[in-house]
Amino acid sequence: MISKRIETIQALVPSMPAYRAKQIQSALFRLEWKSWEEVSVLSKEVRAQLVGLPWISLVEEKRVQDEGSQKALLKTQDDLSIETVLLPNNRGQWTVCVSSQVGCAMGCTFCATGKLGLKRNLTSDEIVDQVRYWRGKIGEGKRISNIVFMGMGEPLANYEEVKEALNIILDNTDIGPTKITVSTVGVLPRLNQILEDKDWPPVRLAISLHSVDAKTRESLMPSSSPTFLKDLTDWAKRYEEEQGNRQHHLTFEYLLLAGENNAPEDAKALVKYLAPLNRVKVNVIVYNDTGVFKAPSAKQVDVFCDMLRSTGVDVMRRRSHGQRIDAACGQLANKE
Repeated sequence: MISKRIETIQALVPSMPAYRAKQIQSALFRLEWKSWEEVSVLSKEVRAQLVGLPWISLVEEKRVQDEGSQKALLKTQDDLSIETVLLPNNRGQWTVCVSSQVGCAMGCTFCATGKLGLKRNLTSDEIVDQVRYWRGKIGEGKRISNIVFMGMGEPLANYEEVKEALNIILDNTDIGPTKITVSTVGVLPRLNQILEDKDWPPVRLAISLHSVDAKTRESLMPSSSPTFLKDLTDWAKRYEEEQGNRQHHLTFEYLLLAGENNAPEDAKALVKYLAPLNRVKVNVIVYNDTGVFKAPSAKQVDVFCDMLRSTGVDVMRRRSHGQRIDAACGQLANKE
């Protein structure tokens, strides 16, 4: 997969052989090279032609950290802001949370990014460069082992650029497809497209559910619809038949909001909703403060999770990182 950045280089140097383009794409992931002048696989003449082309498409404006988690505010070449997060994981390695859009159009009421509206889609280069940025920050001897598309924006609303970014990362790093998760509110036309698209890589999918009551879900997530839950079940069955296996299970994310979706009745309804599906995991997430809702108590969270587990539901209670620097799930809002 060749990015638009490489297409630009090919236009600047039309005589460059095709294999050089792949070498340049790989060179962008070499930690020892930090500018075009250092790319020794290119002739001095070619390097001289590339001097005005940015080595990385994003510029750091600010970086903050707290207990291992780091958040960076980055500027695009057209002076727009995005945020990306680096998180320590339980393997002693690192997870990068990338953004796929500048802002977001989904308008989820619990998410700070949704309040920004959508400015534009990120290009595949801008998505990939978030990973490259963090690789440069952690340096040699440390490894990014996981990538989650859970930052700013709805990845499937930027389908083609996200697909291209995924393939570039898989082609040029040692990160495997089951170590990359694309999180979505559930854009059904694109979910259906994934089932037919041979170029979409076998990365994991996580669908934000948050309620199995249609009206409650619509109130929390305006992009939902009265038939979404039924349509999602039908799609999930197809996914399990065509692509699901032990490594490529489907994940549903469930954000607990006090008084909204955390009652025992909500847990029972969730169990009933999941019953027709076989290879599903549920990530339970506790609300991170964005000034709208309240988080349930630790006891309420335990009760909810225990009710799911008691019926055989595969549950993971996801631990939040970076709340004090507004880097946790739903908190990215370009605060300078």
